[in-house]
Amino acid sequence: MSDLDFTPDEMMAIAASRALTNTDVCFVGIGPPSAACNIARLTHAPDITLIYESGTIGTAPDVLPLSIGDGELCDTALTTVSVPEMFRYWLQGGKITVGFLGAAQIDRFANINTTVVGDYEHPTVRLPGGGGAPEIASSSQEIYITMKQSKRGFVEKIDFFTSFGHGEGGDHRARMGIASKGPTLLITDLAIWKPDPVTKELTVVSLHPRTTKERVQQTVSWAVRFSDDLQETPAPTEEELSVLRALKARTAAAQAGNKVETA
Repeated sequence: MSDLDFTPDEMMAIAASRALTNTDVCFVGIGPPSAACNIARLTHAPDITLIYESGTIGTAPDVLPLSIGDGELCDTALTTVSVPEMFRYWLQGGKITVGFLGAAQIDRFANINTTVVGDYEHPTVRLPGGGGAPEIASSSQEIYITMKQSKRGFVEKIDFFTSFGHGEGGDHRARMGIASKGPTLLITDLAIWKPDPVTKELTVVSLHPRTTKERVQQTVSWAVRFSDDLQETPAPTEEELSVLRALKARTAAAQAGNKVETA
């Protein structure tokens, strides 16, 4: 284990970034997915193509965007296309290798809710909604998800199907006529999960440093499955932590209206 000090959130972002490669064309969600994708771009995958829902292609933001409409995305993109072209040609055309999403609620088959908590007509909380996430979940070649673990988020049954994961499990995606792989990876602040090859139930394959099986189970509302070959996630390196912290510092400075210094 590394002697470096790091937080669970830093471990989550860095572990998620490692899943991306130099050749990926990645449709990026705002928030934790955006942090992970840009860490990858700034470390081991400098040639990754990052695409945001507003139509920016090959963007290389110096700070993390507040939304898909953040001018930083357009300013640093190779090109910007219309939203219909983005979805019809790039996404539905099968050109996106990875769709990287966040979630408010997730169930054991990686179905995602970002719409409401509680009854749809009279919700306890009304969330931002799906945006392009339902189409990303269906049309990207595969889906990565990142979110923090809690019993409020990891639920037995999601309150609303915003983005279809593996449905009821097994071959449900295929029966629905969805040809893409769907969610293949879930990275949290405690562990790395992958769907079982047959049942598609999310299974913990790697625990982050300083995490236990008991801690994982305490933050999930269903009985967690652990891989027979359970691994420990490598701790962040000094370079990874430095890049992440510098990115967050530049972002905080920009949001505060201060001059941003490029690392």
